[in-house]
Amino acid sequence: MAGIGSSGYWEDLRKQARQLENELDLKLVSFSKLCTSYSSSRDGRRGETSDTTPLLNNSTQDRMFDTMSVELEQLLAKLTAVNDKMAEYTNTPGTASLNAALMHTLQRHRDILQDYTQEFHKTKGNFLAIREREDLLGSVRKDIETYKSGSGVNNRRTELFLKEHEHLRNIAMATKENMTSQRGVLKSIQSKVNTLANRFPTINNLIQRVNLRKRRDSLILGSVIGVCTIILLLYALH
Repeated sequence: MAGIGSSGYWEDLRKQARQLENELDLKLVSFSKLCTSYSSSRDGRRGETSDTTPLLNNSTQDRMFDTMSVELEQLLAKLTAVNDKMAEYTNTPGTASLNAALMHTLQRHRDILQDYTQEFHKTKGNFLAIREREDLLGSVRKDIETYKSGSGVNNRRTELFLKEHEHLRNIAMATKENMTSQRGVLKSIQSKVNTLANRFPTINNLIQRVNLRKRRDSLILGSVIGVCTIILLLYALH
């Protein structure tokens, strides 16, 4: 391979970056379709009994999700490594006259990497949320059926129990999704603020206080959700 100071080396890195970006673009489209089809198939099977639900399809989609997640993470890691090499090249002797053009190209590839990374984590998070929600709902339905057959409780009370549980579950899921979204935004902001924090001790102290406040809010939220769950269980058992 050409030396790090040659223009051929730079062009080779750009070629690698474009190839990886094209692969990521195609795989992210397929990944998004998998998430959509998973949601649609789950919606279509609601109301079916366990004897008619095609569990093999669920298992196949779960395996595809795991496989595609690993492949995308590997591609993102490779593209990150290429971008790092491009950044290293811009700092080599002899590139000063081309530095502005090189930095512009490098920034464009970095923006593409950031967009693909965010899209991957968003799609993956949506998929996991759908799977978790549906698995939880399936477990709740099973528990309700067992409770009905074992205790002979009337249908009205069972319906009220299901509605109450669904309401609390929706609140918990909405809160979780909101926190996940906010976490992504805060992570991006924090990475930029950390650079300033290393230079200004006052800012660093402020960040520590913010992190402490965030952990405290998380504990409070977890306690509220836990209390709601306990109240629901006590309601169901009496």
